Amino acid sequence: MNFKEYLKYNIGNILLNIMSLIFLEVFLLSIDNELKPLIIIAVIWGCVLFGYLIIAYIKRKDYFIFVEKCICNIDKKYLISEVLEVPPFIEAKPYYFLLKKSSKAMREEINKEKLRLKDYKEYIEQWIHEVKTPISLIKLIEENNRNANSSAILMQLEEIDRYVEQALFYARSEDVDKDYLVKEISLKSCVNNVITRNKQGFILNNIDIEIEDIDTEVYCDSKWLEFILNQIIVNSIKYRNNINPKVKIYLQEIKNGTKLIIEDNGIGISKDEIERIFEKGFTGNIGRINSKSTGIGLYLCKKLCDKLGLLIGIESEIDTYTKVSITFPMGSFCKF
Repeated sequence: MNFKEYLKYNIGNILLNIMSLIFLEVFLLSIDNELKPLIIIAVIWGCVLFGYLIIAYIKRKDYFIFVEKCICNIDKKYLISEVLEVPPFIEAKPYYFLLKKSSKAMREEINKEKLRLKDYKEYIEQWIHEVKTPISLIKLIEENNRNANSSAILMQLEEIDRYVEQALFYARSEDVDKDYLVKEISLKSCVNNVITRNKQGFILNNIDIEIEDIDTEVYCDSKWLEFILNQIIVNSIKYRNNINPKVKIYLQEIKNGTKLIIEDNGIGISKDEIERIFEKGFTGNIGRINSKSTGIGLYLCKKLCDKLGLLIGIESEIDTYTKVSITFPMGSFCKF
């Protein structure tokens, strides 16, 4: 708000003062006062009015500048009423207290929603843990009573288990910092665990798996890392090349860390989709080919890598290869 706008806002008060001055001057003239003191009265009246308007404008301007700075500096904008001071001009005070009341009501609604989401999240986590038990039992029964269809059934059970696990990790992804333990782990052990979990997929689809020397120690959370690796391996199986499908896992030394690369010779990803591949729900052309694609797996991988301080990247060429890299930077998360 500039001074011109403020004068327009106060045009009523200004006109009232001018009319009052005119009436006073006319009255004083009517009782035979000289012109000179009337001019002095008019000048003093005008100076006082102008001075009042300037002082009032400065107070309002300073306050609104303060409000603007508060809004810019606060992360949670809905808490603005908590840092604002009571305005120094009376016409703004009702709005100030109204804002305080509405902000309080909104915070109460936000807290209610947080509690509702927390309860729902706890229910989902409990349900997932409960449903994992019968899945494990079915696997055990099928492995102990093998027949011609056992491999296909076990593969579908792995698929169900993966989707259940994905739902669990999705529910926990906002609170990774509350549910992870960073310690020295074997990268080779994590990779082997993931390969073992997907053995039915490799066997039934005749996929060759090549693992080079990845015997190194890193600082990370094994549970979260295995989930990330599992999403990548499952994609390599799902979007394989039907002619001599291969998956290769190896390390690449870089300046400030080590890069784990999972490479396959599958159907690949087009260049115009690479930049969006980590977006939530993005499936691209693959989604049109495979209706089961959800666009959640790689989104979670990216989100969890960001939380864990890892770097994830993808290189690909249609019908040639796809390389997914996870970089363990030299620092608090990794040891080399």
